Amino acid sequence: MKIGVLGLQGAVREHIRSIEACGAEAVTVKWPEELDALDGLIIPGGESTTMRKLIDKYNFMPSLKQFAAEGKPMFGTCAGLILLAKQVVGYEEPHIGVMDVKVERNSFGRQRESFEADLDINGVADNFSAVFIRAPHIVEAGENVEVLAKCNGRIVAAREGQFLGCSFHPELTDDHRLTAYFVKMAAEAKEKPAAV
Repeated sequence: MKIGVLGLQGAVREHIRSIEACGAEAVTVKWPEELDALDGLIIPGGESTTMRKLIDKYNFMPSLKQFAAEGKPMFGTCAGLILLAKQVVGYEEPHIGVMDVKVERNSFGRQRESFEADLDINGVADNFSAVFIRAPHIVEAGENVEVLAKCNGRIVAAREGQFLGCSFHPELTDDHRLTAYFVKMAAEAKEKPAAV
C-alpha cells in the first residue's frame, strides 16, 4: 500500500511516521503527477487558506479532483477536512469540495484554546486521545455521511464512502488506529474493480 501525504504545508512528517507505523509505504507528495502512483492520500492539518493558495500555485486542484473521481480514498485532518468539504461556513465556493459536509473553521477557538479529548470513534477506536488545534467542526452532514465521533455535541469525525475527515490531529500522538483505519480503506478500495 502506498499512501501519500500532501506535502505543501502542515504536519507532513508526523503523518508519514504514522503511515509507516501502520506498515504502509508513505510518500510526501510535492507535485501533482505523484498522485498517480498512490492508493490513498492524506491532506494534513495546517492553514487551509495557505494550503489552498499553494494548491493553486502548483496546479494541484485538477489532479486532486481526478484522484477523487477515480474512487481513491482521501483523508482530511483539520485543515484537510476544510479542503474536502462541499461547504465551508462563510465561503461561497468550496475548495476540493468532494465530501458532503458543511464545515465551520476555528470553531473550537484559537491556538491558545487547543485541547485534548478522549473520543470514541465508531468502528475505529475507543478512548482515542484527540488533539484539537484551532479545529473546525462539521456543522451538517449529508445523508450518506457516517458520523464517527462527536466532541461536546459537535461532529468531529465522519466518513462518506472513500472520504474520511476529522477535526483533530491524529498524527500528533502515538495512537495510529485512525491512520490504520484509513490504510485499510485504501486497501479495500484497491481490491475493488474500478467502476467503468
